[in-house]
Amino acid sequence: MQPFGLSFARALGTVALGLGLVLPGLARAQAPAGAANTFDAVKSRGQLVCGVNTGLAGFAQPDSQGVWRGFDAEYCRAIAAAIFGDATKVRFVPTTAQVRFTALQSGEVDVLSRNTTWTLSRDTSLGLDFAATNFFDGQGFMVKTSLGVKSAKELEGATICVQPGTTTEQNLSDWSRANRIKFTPVVIERLEEIVGAYISGRCDAYTTDVSGLAATRSAQPKPDDHLILPEVISKEPLALGVRQGDARFADVVRWTHFLLLSAEEFGVTQANVDKMANDPRPEVKRMFSKDGGLGPMLGLPELWAVNVVKAVGNYGELFDRTLKPIGIQRGPNALWTTGGLQYSPPFR
Repeated sequence: MQPFGLSFARALGTVALGLGLVLPGLARAQAPAGAANTFDAVKSRGQLVCGVNTGLAGFAQPDSQGVWRGFDAEYCRAIAAAIFGDATKVRFVPTTAQVRFTALQSGEVDVLSRNTTWTLSRDTSLGLDFAATNFFDGQGFMVKTSLGVKSAKELEGATICVQPGTTTEQNLSDWSRANRIKFTPVVIERLEEIVGAYISGRCDAYTTDVSGLAATRSAQPKPDDHLILPEVISKEPLALGVRQGDARFADVVRWTHFLLLSAEEFGVTQANVDKMANDPRPEVKRMFSKDGGLGPMLGLPELWAVNVVKAVGNYGELFDRTLKPIGIQRGPNALWTTGGLQYSPPFR
């Protein structure tokens, strides 16, 4: 039988993780003993288990056939293609904002590809590491155009829908204090329920990442009836998460992201990737030829890069296929070569 203090501490840590809270010296101990063996476990299982949103248009949402579509879902497929050479070897696990960290900690999922903001407290105290920022975002507000509001600073006295256990909830509180704006929060956990509350008029405004607002707006019968206000009140670097101490698997996830960026930078596409082994540029050769030698450094097949790009395309293709249709522009997610923030270290 476990000592009461240890048992209680573990239980309390589990609750804290579910709420996205930080309890110093407690949450870090929640990492499962096999955390450092995720790569081997995934290969042995023959399938990647990927934690995604419960349903967010453009990012992760099952279609009418039950097939998961979207930006985050495609990253899951890219990682599976890197490991197995087969993008179909992935199982999607929908997770809410409150249970996503617990799902990763407990080993229920191998990786989080679920619009999750990289913060210091999450990075150091929740037993996870962020492998790479694959989408730079910021928090905003959406209102019905009929409300006549043109600025977030006009929301004095408004009811605002927000999800608990998120940076969104914390940012909203900080923003209201800084701007001396009083509001009434309507806190709802599940995404579909919070959107329903906003649409039904239970809330005057809905706040989340601007990308999430765009996704919700695009899914409405009359998108023009909803206005995303101009203020962006936070930095939200959305990142891929793995368990802490899992360096080998983190490298695979991180360099899969960098590969998608580099493929776009060098003009390697889903259509031409098979020809790139003969490209004269040294870095392209290292990435896509059999003689590059980079795959084995990651524990992956020589042609892992070919497999990834053949499966999902490059970053730009992936973005245009999933996010552009719902009105999201590249903005800071453009490559560094065109003034954006997305940048890959060299493949050498």
